[in-house]
Amino acid sequence: MEPVDVTQEESKDRNFVTALARGLEILRCFRSGDLTLTNSDFSERTGLPKATISRLTYTLCELDYLVADSRVGTYRLSAGVLRLGFSRLAAMDIRDRAKNEMHALRVEGPNPFVTVALGEQHRTDVIYLATDASTEQVTLAVRVGTRLPLFGSAIGKAIIAVTPEERVEQIFGFARLEGDEVEQAARATYKLALEEYRANGYCTGYGNWRSDVCGIATPVHSLSDGRIYGLNVGGPSYRVKPKQLESVYAERLLKMAEGLSLQK
Repeated sequence: MEPVDVTQEESKDRNFVTALARGLEILRCFRSGDLTLTNSDFSERTGLPKATISRLTYTLCELDYLVADSRVGTYRLSAGVLRLGFSRLAAMDIRDRAKNEMHALRVEGPNPFVTVALGEQHRTDVIYLATDASTEQVTLAVRVGTRLPLFGSAIGKAIIAVTPEERVEQIFGFARLEGDEVEQAARATYKLALEEYRANGYCTGYGNWRSDVCGIATPVHSLSDGRIYGLNVGGPSYRVKPKQLESVYAERLLKMAEGLSLQK
């Protein structure tokens, strides 16, 4: 994760609360496989001075979002963070409504190796909120919480293709924090996503996210809260081919997304 210049963000918007942003950046420092981190780790990953980090970690411990081990000077995420995440999932009725239809899309189709997933954008990622994975031995290892690149996956392209332009510009800002070349690539992908979605109603990902994965995706609009989700179907490229996805699964995927979008 690239260091975030929250001072620059504050200068753009006087309503921006720097202390809150810095606290959230501390929580975002934890990556897959990280059980504990030190103040030095936080400082390196955020670019903030250690004195500031110490105050932030102390505050997050007091609020029960971090747990400190004073013996070795490390911190781990507490159940308080999990509570926030699961509360978010519990509030998302679209996840529950999609569950049965996702399962039907997978098991009633001709290919037992496909996996279906529902995801939402966060910064430059898509996070899976619900999955219905193939039970075959050769399949994709996906689960709730799996992260995909927003500008490097079919589901990400499907989401940004219908995202309001002002929000897309904000997302480009997140990409810029990862490097100018990342932002340039994101803008190029965005143009392609728009063209693909307007032509077909869905976006493709053939070896973009991973060289051994094929998938197609389409957006889902939530009438209850205005959010945009992505719905995809795909699998290992040597078992799931683009032709079958487009000729067999695309129509069913679009119909399912339309039905979910019309439900409150």
